[in-house]
Amino acid sequence: MPGKPKFNSLTEVYDAMIDWPARLAREGGIFRELFDRLCAKRILDASCGTGRHAAMFHSWGLEVEGADISPEMIARARAAFGEPAGLRWIVRGFTEPVAAPGGFDSVICTGNSLALAENKEACLLALRQFLNAVRSGGAVLVQVLNFYHLPDGPTVWQKCLRRQIGGEEMFILKGVRRTANNGFVEVVAAPLSAPEQMQSESVPLLAIEAQDLLTAAMAGGAQHFEIFGSLDGRPFNRSASTDLVLLAWK
Repeated sequence: MPGKPKFNSLTEVYDAMIDWPARLAREGGIFRELFDRLCAKRILDASCGTGRHAAMFHSWGLEVEGADISPEMIARARAAFGEPAGLRWIVRGFTEPVAAPGGFDSVICTGNSLALAENKEACLLALRQFLNAVRSGGAVLVQVLNFYHLPDGPTVWQKCLRRQIGGEEMFILKGVRRTANNGFVEVVAAPLSAPEQMQSESVPLLAIEAQDLLTAAMAGGAQHFEIFGSLDGRPFNRSASTDLVLLAWK
C-alpha cells in the first residue's frame, strides 16, 4: 500500500520555503544535459510536489507526467500550470507502478522525497518501480539528503524565513535532526499576527546509504549506475557531501 502524504497541511508553506527561480536556474542545465544524452522525449517526475520541475521540462518541449502522493500538491500544480497537451498530473505514490511500464525515457525523484518513504523497504521498492517505468537505455535520477553528513544529536536548522502566504505574513522554520540511524524533518509555520496559531509537523527521515540505492538499482535491472555527492556530479563523500545522488541506466 502507498504511504501517506507528508506535510500535507503545509503545502503552501513548502512552496514558499524554496527560492524557485534560483533553484530552477541552478538545476535546469543539469537536467537538460541528462535529457539530451538520452534523446529524451517523455519524462516522469515521480514526486513532483507543486510541479515546478515538471512544468520547466514541459516548457522545453518534452512530454511530462508529474506524479505525487499528495492531492493538495497535485491540485496546486494543476492550478498553477494547467494541463496543456504533453503535461499531465496524477496522484500516485512512488511505490505504485506506472500504467505503461517502459514508457518513459527518464524518471527523476529529487528534493529528498525518497527519504520520506514509510520505511526503507518502500524506498527500495520505489526505486525498482522507477526503473520499471523507463525504457531500455533510459535513466533514473534520485537525489536525497546525505543522512550521515548530519551531526548526531542536534537539530540542523536550514531555513528561517518570513514569507507572504495567502495575504498573511508568516514565520517559517525548517530543520533536520539525526539521532544515530534515526532522523526527522521539522517544519514550523506561524502567522506573525497570531503566533499562537502555529502549525508544525515532524516527519521521519530515512537513513539511506549509497549501497542501499545501488542494491535496489541492481535488483531493478540497472545496467550501469553512478553515485555522486551533488546534482552537478561532484564526488560522493559519506561524511561531507550534502547530497546523495544516484544515476542508474537501464
